[in-house]
Amino acid sequence: MSTFMAKTKELERKWYIIDAAGKPLGRVAATAAVILRGKHKPTFTPNVDCGEFVIIINTDKAVLTGRKLDQKMWYRHSGYVGGLKAIQYRSLMATRSDKAMMLAVQGMLPHNSLGRAALRKLRVYKNDKHGHQAQQPVMWEHEIK
Repeated sequence: MSTFMAKTKELERKWYIIDAAGKPLGRVAATAAVILRGKHKPTFTPNVDCGEFVIIINTDKAVLTGRKLDQKMWYRHSGYVGGLKAIQYRSLMATRSDKAMMLAVQGMLPHNSLGRAALRKLRVYKNDKHGHQAQQPVMWEHEIK
């Protein structure tokens, strides 16, 4: 019996839409990361980018559970001495909720060339409007609790 190894040129990629309205940000990000990696397929191969395209809509309506809005921070550094910037997730979700979702998905992907390739297949939008109707995306049918 031989082991199946996926080849990049033989893969068919689908487009999926995930609606984040009323769902926890981390659960939506974890689901998107699984689809982007291709771990939901029986033909998953760890060393090949065999994932699908993902569109996440309504990130403005995503929720953070507990006291994360006040306690969770997003840090970035300018590269200069004393250049650490800290932003509370309450203001980040109010102004750039798509960035918060992108950061969450990025943290759940591998930090190598496969993760970067998977992140290029992610599209994130604040509302329910997106310009990918030509790709005929399908709503993700599994429940996100």
